[in-house]
Amino acid sequence: MTPSLYPAAREAYAAAGSDAEAALATLAVTPISIQCWQGDDVGGFERPGATLEGGGIQVTGSYPGKARTIGELRSDLDFAFGLIPGRQRVNLHAIYGDFGGRTIERNAIGPEHFSSWIEWAKSRRVALDFNPTFFSHPLAADGFTLSHRDPSVRKFWIEHAIACRHIGAAMGRAIGKPAVTNLWIPDGLKDLPADRKAPRERLMEALDTVFKEPIDPLLQLDAIESKLFGIGSESYVVGSHEFYLGYAVSRQKMICLDMGHFHPSESVADKISSVLQFVPGLLLHLSRGVRWDSDHVVLFDDPTRAIFEEVVRGGFLPRTHIGLDYFDGSINRVASWVIGARNALKCLLAALLEPSARLRQSEDSGDYTARLAQIEENKTLPFGAVWDEHCRRQNAPADRAWISEVQIHERDVLSSRR
Repeated sequence: MTPSLYPAAREAYAAAGSDAEAALATLAVTPISIQCWQGDDVGGFERPGATLEGGGIQVTGSYPGKARTIGELRSDLDFAFGLIPGRQRVNLHAIYGDFGGRTIERNAIGPEHFSSWIEWAKSRRVALDFNPTFFSHPLAADGFTLSHRDPSVRKFWIEHAIACRHIGAAMGRAIGKPAVTNLWIPDGLKDLPADRKAPRERLMEALDTVFKEPIDPLLQLDAIESKLFGIGSESYVVGSHEFYLGYAVSRQKMICLDMGHFHPSESVADKISSVLQFVPGLLLHLSRGVRWDSDHVVLFDDPTRAIFEEVVRGGFLPRTHIGLDYFDGSINRVASWVIGARNALKCLLAALLEPSARLRQSEDSGDYTARLAQIEENKTLPFGAVWDEHCRRQNAPADRAWISEVQIHERDVLSSRR
């Protein structure tokens, strides 16, 4: 057996002003919410053969082996859990209910359609998060839902969102940890609108109706999510960042920052210390946009590291919920979960290992030279040995040890799916 490099790494970080043991302890209890929709290309189980009509969502790739049933999706999640060190949550969309082969309209779904998910999650000791599904439906085909000009269509989607809040609360009650119910709508236009105001007025009124009933935050937490543009809404999105930021501040809702939902030159990390001055909490949707909101697998890269550095430096981790939000059908979907989750955890660990107190001391004294030198020299500290120690303590394979397990799973399980 190769001797552990962790003791020497711990001493190196201590000399730099960091406590590796404290970082590992925090990492071990910080969950990542794994998105169910990566496993089946956002198909869900509402209608067999459903497509993504309406909603600005597009999955690319046709890699073999995607989940076709709830059982296959749960089996793939179980397998992925064994390769991701630490705690997990599972993030469900409304179209992933256990509908028993029946067609249930979205404004009529209830906790009973997710009872098997709740029991499955309890048996795995994972918590659940939830999302209304405002796409892949005839009443979303024209690109509008909660801001629709037709009151009857708007009413349908309001009822759907209210039902989803109740489902989230039922999940939180059964599992003992609050579910984050995140609301995102695709509403917008492909070309230039003549009236930007009226849809936003309708959206504000609809949201007030959705959130009118108070729900115990020990059971369910509300989050709202903006977008820069979508497929079919390139010129105008009703739920812009400015709209949702104003709504979240005025109604004291959590705000969701999705890494793919801003201009490529914008820093999502820079927004964190601003929005958390005014809203009760933050939901991070970790993704990787390449030229557009293309939902690539999360990397151990500078933008993601910067997000976690801001969360840790500001002491915001207790108010921050972390979830993955991408769907890549061009590679093994289970591996996509594992790669993205492990990279998210690495970015968090790197932030927890940063000697932020020492950096702040240099900054407060006006010694920006020392601050820059310290930031750069931290990059060559033996991070990999601390990460390997985390994997060992969580009974998960270290780097370079898990990919062979995925290859075996693909050969023995995924290859049989046609």
